[in-house]
Amino acid sequence: MSESLIDRVRERLAAESSSLRPAAVAAAIRAESNGVLGDTEVLTNLRVLQTELTGAGILEPLLRAPGTTDVLVTAPDAVWVDDGDGLRLTTVRFADEGAVRRLAQRLAVAAGRRLDDAQPWVDGQLTGLGTGEFSVRLHAVLPPVAAAGTCLSLRVLRPATQDLQALITAGAITPEAGELLADIIAARLAFLVCGGTGAGKTTLLAAALGAVSATERIVCVEDAAELSPPHPHLVRLVARAANVEGAGEVTMRHLVRQALRMRPDRIVVGEVRGAEVVDLLTALNTGHDGGAGTVHANSPAEVPARLEALAALGGLDRAALHSQLAAAVNVVVHVGRGGDGLRRLTEIAVLCRADTGLVQAVTAWHVDRGRETGHPRLRNLIGERR
Repeated sequence: MSESLIDRVRERLAAESSSLRPAAVAAAIRAESNGVLGDTEVLTNLRVLQTELTGAGILEPLLRAPGTTDVLVTAPDAVWVDDGDGLRLTTVRFADEGAVRRLAQRLAVAAGRRLDDAQPWVDGQLTGLGTGEFSVRLHAVLPPVAAAGTCLSLRVLRPATQDLQALITAGAITPEAGELLADIIAARLAFLVCGGTGAGKTTLLAAALGAVSATERIVCVEDAAELSPPHPHLVRLVARAANVEGAGEVTMRHLVRQALRMRPDRIVVGEVRGAEVVDLLTALNTGHDGGAGTVHANSPAEVPARLEALAALGGLDRAALHSQLAAAVNVVVHVGRGGDGLRRLTEIAVLCRADTGLVQAVTAWHVDRGRETGHPRLRNLIGERR
């Protein structure tokens, strides 16, 4: 099927406000080909057009596959997927660069974004793809910004619903670490889950929240709806980007402030990655114990520095950040992804203030070494709160 015929059929369907039902698309194909195509050719072209016009096109099967976390396109013949064992090249191929660009632009429109030569990149969220059981975070860059051609990145956001026992059974958490984590939650100690991209931070946070008492009210603030802990009293607030006209934005910082007015027992920020850290620390210092969140960091020791950088975006200087952090957050839990692709809880650290006045992370438990120097301090904190 020629690119010009695809474009004509697309324009006809848009002009007629036609649905994408097979009969309507087939009629448009016949009309735009002047009726010269036979039934077999129409059926073949119908399949091509359904791939071009609906869902994520030829990437749809990859997104639907169990375990897929990322689908990345770097060239028409270079489609990569991460399904738990790291990135691997697939056999999926686009016809040409134009096909990749068309898909990226169509997905951008579906996300309510603009993607063209004047705005050559897009960041948005898609819902309703695949089976509808997940959403997808979209990022795309067009040439010449992407020098080798349109670059498309799709992150699959499946609801995190596993509980602690399921993660222990799967080997993601050792029984000793699971017991310690359960005690941290019961004692209402505020904690952050840190790790790299795709390490399983959201999965662990959701499992931890599932262990919160059913009598407590949890208010979760997220950039994308991922947290679905098995808890009976959960309120989810999801941020919203501005539309193509630049209006309607609802930021994470807005939502943290709203959460404070919703009578939360625990405030949770799905991912702390901006100025909202200032409002979260303020909230945790005003009587809201047991709060939680995730943050990108390579180890618990790096978390204070990471929060320093984020707090600077909210106008909080280093001394003020460490003062707030020392009083607001008690524990950092680190998850990592091994060479075998498995995600595991690898370290639990307690935050304490050094003689310099700065907060530092002291390891209480490590997957390879067991209990460490921070363990007595953590146990004392748990004992004081229970």
